[in-house]
Amino acid sequence: MKNLIVIGYVMLTLGWSLNTIAQSSLTAKKSLMLMGCGFELSASASSEKIAWQAINEGIKEISRIEKLISSWDAESKTSEVNRLAGLRPVKVDKELYDLIYRAKKVSALTDGAFDISFASMDRIWYFDQTEQHLQDSAIVNAAREKIDYQQILLNPNDTSIFLAQGMKIGFGAIGKGYAANRAKQVMSAIAGVKGGVVNASGDLLSWGESTSEEGRKISIANPKNKNQPIAWLKVNNMAIVTSGDYEKYFLSQGKRYAHIINPKTGYPTTGITSVTIICPDAELADALATSVFVLGTVNGLELINKISLVEGIIIDDEGALHQSKNLKLNYY
Repeated sequence: MKNLIVIGYVMLTLGWSLNTIAQSSLTAKKSLMLMGCGFELSASASSEKIAWQAINEGIKEISRIEKLISSWDAESKTSEVNRLAGLRPVKVDKELYDLIYRAKKVSALTDGAFDISFASMDRIWYFDQTEQHLQDSAIVNAAREKIDYQQILLNPNDTSIFLAQGMKIGFGAIGKGYAANRAKQVMSAIAGVKGGVVNASGDLLSWGESTSEEGRKISIANPKNKNQPIAWLKVNNMAIVTSGDYEKYFLSQGKRYAHIINPKTGYPTTGITSVTIICPDAELADALATSVFVLGTVNGLELINKISLVEGIIIDDEGALHQSKNLKLNYY
């Protein structure tokens, strides 16, 4: 039986179930809430027991990552870094240090369009799909002044992090991708596992054996009707990450504002409905999807086209589809 997973405006035909579906392969699949969103993990293995072992290990790893990077958990190192901003550096595990280091590298690559210190805006905007007035510019500017990835100071000698007074960091634009990467690593390392998919509510990573005769098929849906595909492509051993404004947004004077904040202005982005990034690394894809929302269609495609092994699809608020130069789409 084939299952169609909708990832924003992207649909994936997996063809996986709990039955024997290929030579000596069995699959297992589980859906649950992790990191505040819906996750679905699938594994194909030489036995049902091994498939379930892979899924359970993947869930454990995602839960571990959530505790590491959560800014809502007062006991996490991320919360400690935020709490002590402007007071003193905080020594963190090398894993968290390295994640922040990579985030800063993406910030430099995107000229600040991606910035984990956007978290200072977390109480300014409310993306509840309602009609609202835009916040007073003085309030927005005061919060925006605390966004600056270059003021996230890293000390490699003791893996400590120091933030300027009033700054906060958050991993909402990179955390799910990192968790998907880590889940894949622990799942694929189990002997007998032949393939899998981690779908982190729009951040999807697939690898190994596909149980569908058609392979893993991505369908790009019409923004006006997400159940009506307009194009498709096949992918494997790739991350496919989609960011969209279809759930978290607000309206102001008839204009739609997405939940992604432009770090340079402090205001939510407009003009783009969804961004899909396809590349081997879910963490990078996650960060780039956010970056392209901020950069806009022209500059976003220019960035994608400069990066090796990265492809992208942008759907603007007029419903037009724009794609990177090397991406081969098949149109219905």
